[in-house]
Amino acid sequence: MIEKLFKESILARFADIKKQGDGTIAQLSIEEMQWIPNAESNSIAILIKHICGNILSRSTDFLTTDGEKSSRNRDDEFIDNSSSKEQLLVSWENAWTLLFETIEQLSPEDLGKNVLLKGKELSVIEALHKQLAHYATHVGQIMYIGKQIKKDQWKTLSIPKKA
Repeated sequence: MIEKLFKESILARFADIKKQGDGTIAQLSIEEMQWIPNAESNSIAILIKHICGNILSRSTDFLTTDGEKSSRNRDDEFIDNSSSKEQLLVSWENAWTLLFETIEQLSPEDLGKNVLLKGKELSVIEALHKQLAHYATHVGQIMYIGKQIKKDQWKTLSIPKKA
């Protein structure tokens, strides 16, 4: 019972985060998504690329291999070589689909198991919470940058302020 509630809850929280990202991306052009606030910051395109790389690494063979795959080139995620918004959206959708499918396939017994992340053993529940916090942070950055770009043209993704 608690396992079912956990899966429903974590899937709903990931869906909420994705929805915020989707709502921001929908308001922006590729040029806006490639805008960098300053030399120490990332563009939305780079953040998307990083989230996708992280999801693919963590969700592929989630229960059986280390979440930090040797095939992952994390540094490349911070180089913007995106050619189109459509290309970014395909990567975004594919990554999130894999994440949702991975979680949906977990059995109640799987939730009691441990997985590896960078050689460190974590419970499945802790690993999922770690991903949730990571993606929430980056989608928050995406939204904040989007608000800076759109200024008064920004369409709120939450409850609007009362006038």
